[in-house]
Amino acid sequence: MAKKSFFEGALEGGLFASRWLMAPFYVGLIAALLALMVVFFQELIHQIPMLWTFDPVTHVYAMTANDAIMLALSLIDLSLAANLVLIVMFSGYENFVSKFDVGDHEDRPDWMGTVDFSGLKLKLVASIVAISGIALLKSFLDLGTEGKELTAADERSLMWQVIVHLTFVISGVLLAFMDWLTGHQKG
Repeated sequence: MAKKSFFEGALEGGLFASRWLMAPFYVGLIAALLALMVVFFQELIHQIPMLWTFDPVTHVYAMTANDAIMLALSLIDLSLAANLVLIVMFSGYENFVSKFDVGDHEDRPDWMGTVDFSGLKLKLVASIVAISGIALLKSFLDLGTEGKELTAADERSLMWQVIVHLTFVISGVLLAFMDWLTGHQKG
């Protein structure tokens, strides 16, 4: 094997070390995770008191079954987004910067260290499809609210939400198919 020149060695060393420029991005995702957590608890704190708020005139509680479902969907949506940030943070750091040195810690997730870039793409798309589906379900449930009329703007908004959701679903299926094809070509 031919010996590398000083310039070539320095260039490759610099390029390899530049991966650490990605580390601040993953640290920044911690801020996004904190923001999601704050919004999660704000939503919870705002809605929970409505469980016990009773109007003695109408004999109705402030939180209806539909409201409880919407709250659950909102909280699920936020937790899925937080899971997505965590997956990107962990697997992105391990794939592009450095391996985590936590040994055989009992709390280490099984998937850590096993999600490659292809798996990361599929997990991202699957999470986005789930988040989009929940947003779409919330929109449909909101239409069922008593006394609310469906306007042309509502119809247009709902149509675009369905189109965007289907675009995510089709993109996910196509990505999975491309990964499957690539896997079969290698084998």
